[in-house]
Amino acid sequence: MRTYELTIIVGPNVDEDGVNQVVENLTNFVQANNGEVASTDMWGRRTLAYPINKHREGTYVLFNLNLDPGVLVELERNLKLSERIIRYLLLVKEDS
Repeated sequence: MRTYELTIIVGPNVDEDGVNQVVENLTNFVQANNGEVASTDMWGRRTLAYPINKHREGTYVLFNLNLDPGVLVELERNLKLSERIIRYLLLVKEDS
């Protein structure tokens, strides 16, 4: 397993319950694939640096994950297909 940092931006048209549902769905996906969500940090609604799909703000959520690298393709596919997530960034955390 490797450690990853996943940041997602949920669209402004999604309410707080919808954001919580997105977080729960991602957590369930990771756990179903023998992974672990080490932490979840809700940054809240913020103004975007530039418009994304004509949206000027979004809700940021940061995840720290422990996950098998073979699951990344499926995880990224789910992130791309989600209509609620307008952008994501998945990084490998280097061990120090």
